[in-house]
Amino acid sequence: MITYGICLRLLWKTHDYLPDIGFDKPDHYFGVPEEERSSRVQLTGDTCIIDNEDFFIRGVIKIPITDEEMYFGIGVWISQKKENFENYQQHPDSAEIGPYFGWLCSDISEFGDTLSLKTEAHFQSGNLRPWIKLHTSDHPLAVAQREGISLARAWEIVHEYLPKD
Repeated sequence: MITYGICLRLLWKTHDYLPDIGFDKPDHYFGVPEEERSSRVQLTGDTCIIDNEDFFIRGVIKIPITDEEMYFGIGVWISQKKENFENYQQHPDSAEIGPYFGWLCSDISEFGDTLSLKTEAHFQSGNLRPWIKLHTSDHPLAVAQREGISLARAWEIVHEYLPKD
């Protein structure tokens, strides 16, 4: 089933490579009534501010693919306290800030309930989105990030987000 608010980046119709998947908005965005979003939400491709009180940044969870020299990327949103969010806005292309704590604000249903998992944003230079590291836990997503998943499992997840004919 396709989850509301998700975009999948595919460059070709044939699947000769493993694409990343990504959420285009934090889950909190959908808690704002549609008719109020234009006045209450400031959304870019990398940041989101709701009511000038809740601050979110977009980053990537990297999951190693076992027995391969590659990873599966999941574009997610995490919360940030205002000071850290503002520092990131002032230095968006710097590996010299952070890491900053945040709560995961994207629900990746293939790994169970992932909302509010503890994370850290590790900032990067080179116009790369922050790398999101989950805190150590027994949650399936944290285990996957730590131990990796098979290529077949990664493809299963990708196919959950492909449009159904």
